[in-house]
Amino acid sequence: MKKTIRKVVALTTGIAATLAFGTSVNAQMITVQSGDTLWELSQKYHVSVDEIKTANRLNSDMLYAGQTLHIPAKENTHTVQSGETLWIISQKYNITVTQLKAANNLTSNTIYAGQKLTIPSNGTTYTVQPGDSLWKISQKFGVSITAIQSQNNLSSHYIYPGQVLSIQKTAHPQAVQVNTANLADKMITTAKQYMGTPYVWGGTSPSGFDCSGFLHYVFLQNGVTIPRTVATIYEKGTHVASPSRGDLVFFETYKEGPSHAGIYLGNGQFIHASSSKGVTISSMNNPYWSPRYLGAKSYY
Repeated sequence: MKKTIRKVVALTTGIAATLAFGTSVNAQMITVQSGDTLWELSQKYHVSVDEIKTANRLNSDMLYAGQTLHIPAKENTHTVQSGETLWIISQKYNITVTQLKAANNLTSNTIYAGQKLTIPSNGTTYTVQPGDSLWKISQKFGVSITAIQSQNNLSSHYIYPGQVLSIQKTAHPQAVQVNTANLADKMITTAKQYMGTPYVWGGTSPSGFDCSGFLHYVFLQNGVTIPRTVATIYEKGTHVASPSRGDLVFFETYKEGPSHAGIYLGNGQFIHASSSKGVTISSMNNPYWSPRYLGAKSYY
């Protein structure tokens, strides 16, 4: 009977909190874990105990495992001045234009003098969802994978659904571009570590790779998830007229359509899992590969 009452109370609390927050993009929902206290949660999410209690209409400090709580985010407001643009404001508060638009439900870059804008906190938390990878999260918030790992003391790219990550956002899009170049270098470095690994049909580990298994493994080691087969990998990504380091290059080999792919290294070379040589580096100008080349795509 007590469990039933608790469930009803939890449901009522959740509904009340939802009504209080509406669809605010700055409210985060968490699930209380065994041993959690309001004080510990307040320290973890950088809000006060009273703010958590108010947001969830709690009358006491008692919590229980499985309870759903809404965590309010710190916000500021800014009154638009004559001549200001979203870019100018984003630089002032060290956030991105995308974050500013999302916090204010703006569908264009048009703003006007006297308009009040919500300024989202530059630091926030994110609960990992099924299918997330560090790369997806880094792109969502405009931060580097390395930064996320450092902020959360992660020693690998492994994350799991329900995990709460601290995210320190950046206002500089060029930082993401630099990180992309760094990621390409890391991809290539990882790929080269497996030079000579034998080809195994269906192989997806360092004991043996097939063509797409090699790509899937290398990308995953760097926090990027791609489909498992060459055909499905080809369906994704962004087409590029000419490949850059870290892009994937595709070929038509034993069947019609894309059936083989590798990671472009630059200077007309690519690394791939060859059915005859295992993981090796080949030239795209090779008489075998050149006429079979289909194009290149970027995935980050």
